[in-house]
Amino acid sequence: MPVALVTDSTAYLSDEVVARHGIDVVPLSVVVGDRVLQEGVEVSPGDVAEALRKKVHVTTSRPNPEAFAAAYRAAARRGAEGVVSVHLSAELSGTYQAAVLAAEAADIPVRVVDTRMVAMALGYCVLAAAEVAERGGGVDEAATAAEKRAGATAGFFYVNTLEYLRRGGRIGAAQAMLGSALAVKPLLHISGGRIEPLEKVRTSSRAIARLEEIAIRHAGTGEVDLAVHHLAAEAGAQQLAERLRERVPGLGELYVGEVGAVIGAHVGPGLLAVVVSPR
Repeated sequence: MPVALVTDSTAYLSDEVVARHGIDVVPLSVVVGDRVLQEGVEVSPGDVAEALRKKVHVTTSRPNPEAFAAAYRAAARRGAEGVVSVHLSAELSGTYQAAVLAAEAADIPVRVVDTRMVAMALGYCVLAAAEVAERGGGVDEAATAAEKRAGATAGFFYVNTLEYLRRGGRIGAAQAMLGSALAVKPLLHISGGRIEPLEKVRTSSRAIARLEEIAIRHAGTGEVDLAVHHLAAEAGAQQLAERLRERVPGLGELYVGEVGAVIGAHVGPGLLAVVVSPR
């Protein structure tokens, strides 16, 4: 294609989808103890969940700009006339900035898109850009499609505890302490590219039921894709997905899958999340 697509490993697109659309994926890293491991290559979500349960120190790091530069050079060698590079929120990671630095030195035009999203909320934006590119659209048209999809997409999620988000600096210490003090089960969402509290519920069962209702209300009656994510909570994710399948009238694609190691490191075992992405 004249326009190549690049994203990062937090889009959580399947290998089949990546291959079908010719998308280059640049991995983030997870630091487990003293080991630096590439997401999707050297460390699994299960590895991270187990490390967190054992109280091993886990953190994450962005790709080096050279990793993006290499992806852009590879696209140029394949004959691409431009690149659309679509990434997780710059409020959550330095990945976007690393891609921008690499784009400035690229031999072909590169548009870097900050979706202000993550996981399949990011993945759907990548696919929107790929669809335009495959129709012969240019760099600006494909980037605009990703930005438009991002603006319409929402992500809601439940975590067992705010402690992991606090440790990683993704939510304020005061919010985490309040949640612990009140023994509440927090519902959160992505707002302005950041993780923000949405509601506080007293029990996990009520929190998950409320998550379902919020997702259904946000989906409305139009055509919409949904993704249900989890970490070490597959049974709960499948049950939630089946209820959404029955209750969302305009449902297009319904994806169910575990988040990767990078997001897992920040949310902890027990995560349940729903991405609502109108087409």
